[in-house]
Amino acid sequence: MSGLLWFNGKDFQGFQKLRHACDQGDGIQGYGYHKHNGRDFALQKINDTPSNIKITTSFLKVPGGEHGGDWGVRIHGIPIDDSVPAVTDVLFYFGLEGDGGLYIMSRMSKKGIVSPVKLEGDSPELGDFEIQIVDGPLNTYLKDGIDQSLERTQWWGTQVDKGDIWRAKDLISESIVLAARDRLGKTTDQQDAFTNPYKYFTLKNTLDEAEGEVANLYTFQKVFKGEFQFDVLFRSASSDNPITSEMLERQLLEKEKEFNQRFEDTFLLSQKGYSRGEVSFAQYLLSNLIGGIGYFYGTSVIDRSHPPMQDEESFKGEPARPELAPAQSLFSATPSRPFFPRGFFWDEGFHQLVIGTWDNDLSLDIIKHWTNMIDDNGWVAREQILGEEARSKVPPEFQTQFPHYANPPTLYLSIKQFVDRLNRHKQEKMLSMDGSKPKMGGLEDLEILSNLHLDDDDMSKQWLLSIYPKLRKNWKWFRATQRGHIEMFGREAPNSEEAYRWRGRTPDHTLTSGLDDYPRGKPSIGELHQDLHSWVAFATRLLLDISSKLGSEFAADHQEYDKVLKDLLINLDALHWSQDENMYCDQALDEGMPDYVCHKGYVTLFPMTLGLLPHDSPKLGALLNMIESEKELWSPFGLRSLSASDPFYNTGEKYWRGPIWLNINYLTLQSLHNNYMNQPGPYQEQAQRIYKNLRKNIIQTVYNDYKKTGYVWEQYDAETGEGMRSHPFTGWTSLVVLIMSEKF
Repeated sequence: MSGLLWFNGKDFQGFQKLRHACDQGDGIQGYGYHKHNGRDFALQKINDTPSNIKITTSFLKVPGGEHGGDWGVRIHGIPIDDSVPAVTDVLFYFGLEGDGGLYIMSRMSKKGIVSPVKLEGDSPELGDFEIQIVDGPLNTYLKDGIDQSLERTQWWGTQVDKGDIWRAKDLISESIVLAARDRLGKTTDQQDAFTNPYKYFTLKNTLDEAEGEVANLYTFQKVFKGEFQFDVLFRSASSDNPITSEMLERQLLEKEKEFNQRFEDTFLLSQKGYSRGEVSFAQYLLSNLIGGIGYFYGTSVIDRSHPPMQDEESFKGEPARPELAPAQSLFSATPSRPFFPRGFFWDEGFHQLVIGTWDNDLSLDIIKHWTNMIDDNGWVAREQILGEEARSKVPPEFQTQFPHYANPPTLYLSIKQFVDRLNRHKQEKMLSMDGSKPKMGGLEDLEILSNLHLDDDDMSKQWLLSIYPKLRKNWKWFRATQRGHIEMFGREAPNSEEAYRWRGRTPDHTLTSGLDDYPRGKPSIGELHQDLHSWVAFATRLLLDISSKLGSEFAADHQEYDKVLKDLLINLDALHWSQDENMYCDQALDEGMPDYVCHKGYVTLFPMTLGLLPHDSPKLGALLNMIESEKELWSPFGLRSLSASDPFYNTGEKYWRGPIWLNINYLTLQSLHNNYMNQPGPYQEQAQRIYKNLRKNIIQTVYNDYKKTGYVWEQYDAETGEGMRSHPFTGWTSLVVLIMSEKF
């Protein structure tokens, strides 16, 4: 594990703003990955205005050898305001847990280490390796510290307990604070501490090892004046061509050029007439989403005390017997590095729509990880809070997961996209001049590496076969645990099975639906939720399609999906269409009798956004009228989550009660594009008009606020278009790149 920290060394209070993890309260004026190919290249920019420094980090991976190859990082800083003297303390640390060792090979001195800093280490996974920290040729340093030479690299090594390396910032911070207190206690010139604080807030230049222990966390500190640059180089002993600073510089330029060209080839934004600024914005959306991909491992908190098939006795949503579950691993994107740095089932399906368009096989790897999280009963936790580090970011009341709680199965969206992409790819191969002639090149060619499952029919089928059993279990789990009651409350429907309700309701929230505070009825076992009904229908239709591709041995499954889908669609209208309100509604109990609960908004739209309505259905016309009405969902900035005419509009938490969310606006646009605007019929012209205007509004809203703030946001105000809440939120807000490119 390695990491970067920095602070303003000219300000006595600068150390209190020590930067490390993303924090949306730190006052930084925009940060994130502006270029990231998801494989071997990334470029990140951080505008730290409070510290008067703009930092660029550039990453390069060089495959080779038997242990994954080499990598290098270039860290470059330049003062934001040249008129203010800039002193920046930059720290880089390395930690190693488990078997193996890590050792400083440079001559260790109380004055500091002369550059370059050299370490050597070994582990079962990485084999033997070497690390170097190499200074740039034009750096300017402060000279004399307190018994230290600040032209050198300051250092500190310590032994950290297994599982605690992630606490590196706290450990490093504590060490520097103790050293600063010691120096301040010895000085007779207190004014010097305020004038030149960088002399005092430095590492101790010691190796702190208990008897019989060996350090496994090493930190190195440089004190720069003005602009600076240094490289961190990791060299595997099994690599044939070890990375150097010269190689790093050359290949970073080549990779940036390759990224720009591949981005244009994929999304065609320049060809569509977008400006250079708009293209850079779209690159940021993709890159920062990819930059949020992580590998997570650890235990989770689960309360299994409630039998999944048993109706609730209360609707408080409080855990009764939470317990630590066995450790699991997950490879996943994240909605927001500073605020939601973990996997969310509701979000991940949207993430993979973007990632899959860019890198098909990377996306399939992530989807496979998520399907592996589905347990033997078919349940998958809606939040993957794995390990102590992940739990440190989540309030205790939200850590517990319940095996009878669902979440929208958006992963089916990205799996459907893969199936559609696969079908298009096969058609393109058949129509191409060279037929099925394979592409020439090796796995070092990212275009080939990212499309292996598209180019190889056997690989694509095997992937579908590998996830299908888990998807079927999950589908059965939904139909069993989230089933609603029809006959118990005297409802009439063409069939008595297909009705659904979200478990995990509380009086003010339906967190399990993903639309947390969207107004619903009073919680009871008699509720029915049409958005969940629509999700189950969508999932059933996808499994119907997949089963038809897997062979005759899945014929019985195919027949079952076909029947269930027909029953679902019939009951969707029978149970949820209100003739009086001319809209789809939930149902709840009123004095023990079922009645419609109708709130115009995102929930109302799911039969249309998931493509369940025929293109000539009058119900589609009613929903399109609702979308286009300025009194209801239409705003100049995108579709409101709740109608402006609803009494709950912009009330309470104001979360899903009015603000604009990109995931549902995207679903609306893609459904209009794929299902309605190109189908001749009574609503084609209206669908085309809505698509054109909504697409323009969404792109302008997100781009304009990005130019203003340097961020994209979790949601946008329907009255002003301003970004709100978490930022940067390049989770499903990154769907804008697909909206711009019309990659639906």
